[in-house]
Amino acid sequence: MRKTTLLAAAALLGSPGLALAQNTPEENNPNVDAPFVRNIRADRPGQTITAQVLRPGRFQLETGFQRQFGGPVPAQSLSAATLRIGFFNSMELRVSQPYFHSGPTRLTESGPVDSSGWAPVIVGAKFMVSPNYDTRTQVAILVESAIPGTGSAGLRGTKWGPGGRLLVSEQIGERFGLEANFGFHQRGLTTKDIEAGQFLGTLALNGPLGNKAGFFVEAYGTGRATLSTGTTAGLYFRPSPLLRLDVTAGQAVSGPAAGTALVGAGLTFKVGK
Repeated sequence: MRKTTLLAAAALLGSPGLALAQNTPEENNPNVDAPFVRNIRADRPGQTITAQVLRPGRFQLETGFQRQFGGPVPAQSLSAATLRIGFFNSMELRVSQPYFHSGPTRLTESGPVDSSGWAPVIVGAKFMVSPNYDTRTQVAILVESAIPGTGSAGLRGTKWGPGGRLLVSEQIGERFGLEANFGFHQRGLTTKDIEAGQFLGTLALNGPLGNKAGFFVEAYGTGRATLSTGTTAGLYFRPSPLLRLDVTAGQAVSGPAAGTALVGAGLTFKVGK
């Protein structure tokens, strides 16, 4: 009897069901190796920011160039870089700064000001709301702000510029995904600044074109009393799992910037698992 009991216990302890129960939640997740989860994802190009939060110890640098032209405002070229750092407690820290090339001169109360140069530094953090990094529905919150006193003289701000977004990502199949953002930003911290703040809503679809290439299309709206809408589309290519290249084109459809077109290109690479 004792021998039979010992054999039964050994069989139960060695069964696949109990072995699976001893795995971590991530190891038990059937979605952990889906290409949508494992492929490099970027917060650029376009208006939409992905709900993905980088794992602790991962670094991701996203750079790009964009040309805006053909609308009611003078043509403008812009470069930008964003450094994303995966941190503990399901949090991601981020720092970004745009650079305006050959910008037009703006007239202010103190006289003409050159609008080319470094824009203010923007710092922020993403907080993951989803239960784990690999769930098919990912939800995160982004908070960020422009830092006063940073940037070139003609572009330097004197106020904090806080903003926040709710980020939602829904995986479709193994490789397609929908990304949605809803956010608000303002220049300053007073009630008057809140009343002049701007809302933002976006919806983007991205998917594969082969094993290393893909596409995205996006619609967005921004504003308050008057809504500006537009579309963006692009292609991206991953020559390696740690590197992604993209090209973009877009058009403002309605609102104050209606008729403005943009083209751009960028590069994203990551370090870490």
